[in-house]
Amino acid sequence: MDTADELRIDAPHRELLDQILDKWSLSVLNELCERPCRFNELRRAIPQVTQKSLTATLRRLERNGVIEREVASTRPVAIRYRITPLGKTLRHPIDVLLAWASQNMPAIERAREEFATRESEDAGM
Repeated sequence: MDTADELRIDAPHRELLDQILDKWSLSVLNELCERPCRFNELRRAIPQVTQKSLTATLRRLERNGVIEREVASTRPVAIRYRITPLGKTLRHPIDVLLAWASQNMPAIERAREEFATRESEDAGM
């Protein structure tokens, strides 16, 4: 992104936003903002996510420095995930986006309905 006047989303920005704002990442971040969790705790907290998707999501978030993986030297070995200080800085912008979505959902629903109506009228021509 260049200046405050010009919004340009380059490939690295787009890739990062895709990885942080995807369906499972938001759910994982929501859980980890509350407390550190083990893998199975996250699976129980987000029952719709598959093991494969959760594993991939945790790796992406860890790679981006948003969460960290902590290995406890217990028997059996316990791995906990926690949000990093960098990850905590995401809370405010995500809350702003969610507030925008909530505030504008009626207008968005109207636009979707109008679009669907136009699409069906165009298909009936």
